[in-house]
Amino acid sequence: MGNVVIIGAQWGDEGKGKIVDLLCERVDVVVRFQGGPNAGHTVSAEGKKTFLHHIPTGILHPGRICLLGNGMVVDPEGFLAEIRALEEGGVEVAGRLFLSHRAQWILPHHRALDCGLEQEGALKIGTTRKGVGHAYQAKAARVGIRACDVEDGAELERRMALSLRAYDAWRTQLPELPGFSVKELVAAALRYRQELAPYLADTVERLQTAIAAGQRVLFEGSQGTLLDMDHGTYPFVTSSNTVAGAACAGAGVGPGQIQGVLGVYKAYATRVGEGPMPTEDSGPDGERLRERGQEYGTTTGRPRRCGWFDAVAGRYAARINGLSVGALTLLDVLDGFEEVKVGIAYETPSGRMNRISASAARLARCRPVYETLSGWQADIGKCRSWEGLPAEARAFVERLEAAIGIRFAIVSVGPDRDDTIIRDPAALDALFG
Repeated sequence: MGNVVIIGAQWGDEGKGKIVDLLCERVDVVVRFQGGPNAGHTVSAEGKKTFLHHIPTGILHPGRICLLGNGMVVDPEGFLAEIRALEEGGVEVAGRLFLSHRAQWILPHHRALDCGLEQEGALKIGTTRKGVGHAYQAKAARVGIRACDVEDGAELERRMALSLRAYDAWRTQLPELPGFSVKELVAAALRYRQELAPYLADTVERLQTAIAAGQRVLFEGSQGTLLDMDHGTYPFVTSSNTVAGAACAGAGVGPGQIQGVLGVYKAYATRVGEGPMPTEDSGPDGERLRERGQEYGTTTGRPRRCGWFDAVAGRYAARINGLSVGALTLLDVLDGFEEVKVGIAYETPSGRMNRISASAARLARCRPVYETLSGWQADIGKCRSWEGLPAEARAFVERLEAAIGIRFAIVSVGPDRDDTIIRDPAALDALFG
C-alpha cells in the first residue's frame, strides 16, 4: 500500500500545504512527524483560506484521520486555539484528530527564552519566537514534559525544576526575561493535560493499526530540507530533522513501511530568517517576486527573502530525500518576467562549485552562476493542462527537472486547490500504489 512522505525541498514555504491538501483524497491517514507551531501551512479552496500550524492539512478533508506524532513539539495553548478556529469554521475535529502522548510540550519559559534570545543581536538566528528550539533542547537534555509524564507528580516537579534551572541561568545574562516558579509551571502542565485529554493517544499504535488494515498514509513534513538540523545550513536551521527519513522516527514506522517520497519545490527561492541564500536577489527582481508571490510568513508575517531558483541546493535536496517525483508550485509568480533565471553552480574563492557546502560561512561567500531563459508574457493561472502552458514556461520547468534530476508530476499555477496541473498522473499513481 502506498504510504508517502511529502517534504519541502528548499528553505521551507514551498507550498506543501496545498500539495498535501490536493493529495489527501488518495489517503486515509495524514501524519505530522516533526516541528511545531513554527510551521505555517496555508490552504486555499473555493476562495477560502485556512491557516494551519500544528494540525495536519488532512483535517480539512472529511473522514481523514490526522495524527500529530511523537517527533513534534506542541504548544498546548496554540494547539487548542487552532482546534477552536477550525470548529468555528465548520470543520469537524472530534474523533479525527489525535496528539501523541509522547510529543514534547512547549512551555511558557521556552517561549520567553526564545523571544529574549532573538532580541539579543549576537544570539539571533531568525526563529519564529514560538519556543520550538528550547522545547527540543529540553527534550535532548531529558527534562522535557510530555502528556504521558504528567501523571507522575514527583517526576514532573523534578524535571520542571531542572528545566527552570537552565532558564534561570539565562536570566543572569538577560535580566529582562520574566521569572517563573516550578509551582506555576507544574500547575500549567496539569491544566494542559486536562484540556488536551480528548485528543491524546498512542499515535504509534493507531498508525500501525491503520497500516496493518491496508490504509494509506501520508506523512506531512514542515519547514524545508535546507533547514534540517543535520543536513541544512547549520547553525541557521530549525531544531528538528525535516528530511524524509525523519518520518520514521517522528511518527513510529519502519523504513520498509514507506513506499515513496514527493518533494515540493517552488519556482524560485525564498528564505525566512538569518543564514546563507546564494541566489537571493536584493534588487527589483527580488522585490517583484516577493510582491507577486505574497511572500510573507504565515506564522510570523515577516517578509521572506526572495531570489531565483537554486538548482545546486535543489539537487542536493533531491538526493538526500531520495526524490524522483516532485511538485512545482508558484509557477504563476514568474508571469510577465522577460527573463527567468536558474542558479546552476556557485562561484567561490576556490573556483566554481556545483555542490552545496556544509559550512554556512563558506556557503555565504558563494555567488550564483545563472543560466538565463526566456520568460513568458502570459497569465497562466487558468491553465489546466501541460500543453496549455506557454512554451517558455514548459521549457523552464523542463530545465529545472534536468538540473535537479526529478520529474514534476504536479505543477501549481495559483493558490487555490483547483489552480493545478496534474502533469503526470501515472507517476502519482505509481507513488501511491
